[in-house]
Amino acid sequence: MQFKGILIGLISFLSIGLFHPLVIKGEYYFSKNIWPVFGIFGALMLAVSLKVKNIIASAGAAVIGMSSFWSIKELYEQEQRVAKGWFPKNPNRK
Repeated sequence: MQFKGILIGLISFLSIGLFHPLVIKGEYYFSKNIWPVFGIFGALMLAVSLKVKNIIASAGAAVIGMSSFWSIKELYEQEQRVAKGWFPKNPNRK
């Protein structure tokens, strides 16, 4: 039996679960202007995925990198959700 696909799926699931609150907290504390951090981290993870020889580690790094890129889009959408009142606005941020 091959479990590589299941492991990559688990990494994808955990990556989504990790980045969801990071986007919410990132927008709350830093606004959408934190997007370059997600971009740089995503690019680094994609570079790692190209260098790693282990297929699961390579795929995992690529999934995390792409999740980081997706989070940039989500930061902008999170700003709109905050404006609609769906999420709290940080009162200390101007």
